[in-house]
Amino acid sequence: MRAAVLTGPGRIEVENVPLPEPGPGQARVRLEGCGVCASNLTPWAGPDWMAFPTKAGDLGHEGWGTIDAIGDGVTGLAIGDRVAALSYQSYAEYDVAAADAVVKLPPELAGAPFPGEPLGCAFNIFRRADIHAGQTVAIVGIGFLGALLTRLAADAGARVIAISRRDESLAVAREMGAAETIPMHDHQAIIERVKDLTGGSFCERVIEAVGKQWPLDLAAELTAERGKLIIAGYHQDGPRQVNMWLWNWRGIDVINAHERDPAAYIAGIREAVEAVASGRLDPAKLYTHRYPLDRLGEALDATRDRPGNFIKALVTF
Repeated sequence: MRAAVLTGPGRIEVENVPLPEPGPGQARVRLEGCGVCASNLTPWAGPDWMAFPTKAGDLGHEGWGTIDAIGDGVTGLAIGDRVAALSYQSYAEYDVAAADAVVKLPPELAGAPFPGEPLGCAFNIFRRADIHAGQTVAIVGIGFLGALLTRLAADAGARVIAISRRDESLAVAREMGAAETIPMHDHQAIIERVKDLTGGSFCERVIEAVGKQWPLDLAAELTAERGKLIIAGYHQDGPRQVNMWLWNWRGIDVINAHERDPAAYIAGIREAVEAVASGRLDPAKLYTHRYPLDRLGEALDATRDRPGNFIKALVTF
């Protein structure tokens, strides 16, 4: 099979490697595609801790496709089932996953891409955020995750204030239900605008979905007294500082919305499958860029640089 191998900082080669065989309790998936995650960007840049070359298919973890082989002891799955898989070497034509890390896709999703991991993350973050009708929710950073959370929060009856640096992202936020949009350019101007929009009380919920220091600082400033600051951004490029005085004074709850329990991941993916299959959530317009496997490097660069209307890149096979 063909699989991408990261050979050095900013360098990828597509190699022919042996087909992986499913072990006991595993299923092999012939992949149709894999989403490109922003968490790949730090390894792509080649930090000191990164080891090269990577394993074949490494870093890809948003795959979907069709089961073509199953290992001993697997029940409830069959060859030919179309699935989303929580596996970790999916920049390849095939990957294997634990049987309990595979979610069947219903006929309503036939032919549609389904990067299950980030879709499931959105539902898990939304659950952890505890958003209710009538609340004001600020979402800092409108990429794929921020756009999905905008829709989920708006559908729950919250007033969403979307904050992002690109006009194209703010337009997407409005399409997804944001009541207000604010360009992310001037720290103090954003604070004053949100203060004005909320009558000086700020936001009951603030979701930081960027993973950088400034958006984290800004998100805390926008959180109301006794509100919740939900950290959805992936902060992988070093330590962070926080304004502990502000956090103490306002008495805010800080929620790290990242999951590490595979069962929680799968529960979120199942919720996402139901929502998309029923038509309650339509992520199709967010898949703005598609690339073949041998252009994975371009997909990663686009995920970093976010040209034009970029929201989400998919690699398809």
